[in-house]
Amino acid sequence: MAAFSNTRRAFGTRLLRASVIAAAAMAAVTGTQANDGAQVPHAQHARANPVLHWNNVAAEAYKPTQGFVPLAQTRTFSIMHASIHDALNAIERRYKSYTPGLPSAPRASVDAAVAAAARQVLVQLIPDRAALVETAYVQALSNVRDGAAKTAGIATGQAAALSTLARRQADGADQATQPVYVPKPGAGEYQFTAPFDFANLPGWGRVQPFTINLPEHALEGPLPLTSHAYARDFAQVKQIGQNTSSTRTAEQTEIATFWYEDSPLQWNRIANTVAKKRGIDAWEAARAFTLLNFAMADGFIAGFDAKYHFRTWRPITAIQAAATDDNPRTEADASWQPLLLTPPVPD
Repeated sequence: MAAFSNTRRAFGTRLLRASVIAAAAMAAVTGTQANDGAQVPHAQHARANPVLHWNNVAAEAYKPTQGFVPLAQTRTFSIMHASIHDALNAIERRYKSYTPGLPSAPRASVDAAVAAAARQVLVQLIPDRAALVETAYVQALSNVRDGAAKTAGIATGQAAALSTLARRQADGADQATQPVYVPKPGAGEYQFTAPFDFANLPGWGRVQPFTINLPEHALEGPLPLTSHAYARDFAQVKQIGQNTSSTRTAEQTEIATFWYEDSPLQWNRIANTVAKKRGIDAWEAARAFTLLNFAMADGFIAGFDAKYHFRTWRPITAIQAAATDDNPRTEADASWQPLLLTPPVPD
């Protein structure tokens, strides 16, 4: 059930999409700038890019939970790719590391380092899928010649992952279910939406962002219920968003359904496809995925901070209870239902 997968739309599609696209555009390009300002040449590699491979492994590990843990996905993808990024920079420094202090390892195997970093993060953060991850790890290492380079690569990858995991250990993610959300009566207040009788992760807005200063990204909040603008938006959602809408086009339905997937899985797949097509190397791919997932993770944190600050009702509640909003331009429809299942979080 894609229960929680639509949360990105609710707290501001434009904000998150802009940050994600900007991050991907900065990184997934040919000839990105190194940390010292030197130009890194575009490299074509005949062999598979290990960063793209482990991005796919992480996505595969999360497939059974599709629709339930998009916020955890952004955190895991961010930590994994930051670890890979730092391990590669220990081998050849091109960019500023996320977690500084990793010893230089210029003779380490790239494939072993990437595999070890990814494996360490995924086994710790998705323990239920450890068997899948371990199988991928054994297969990856079997393709690396035994010797000092392989040993150094494993050590470098593990050290990078452990450093990043330690940095994020107390970031607040383990407290994100608190405090338990209790609905308040009144127009505009978020109420639980069937089939759910809870609000998901009310504390995620207090998770430590990866890059942004959260107060600088505070949102203005919802439109006043009695305003003309609110009535205009209300009418549009009511007409186009209804499950039985006669005005929504087939293309609009297809677009809505397409974007209903978990955002982290979808955007990582898109970035993986673009990176593979452009033939970028492991360092460029690691930077691209790190920026992409940092932007997505921080977008969710900022969004949930706003969601549970403003506690705004969802369209299904707003339309069914429109008689209580004191706006003469809105009309209630007690039987109104949306095209797709409403996730259990405020608008």
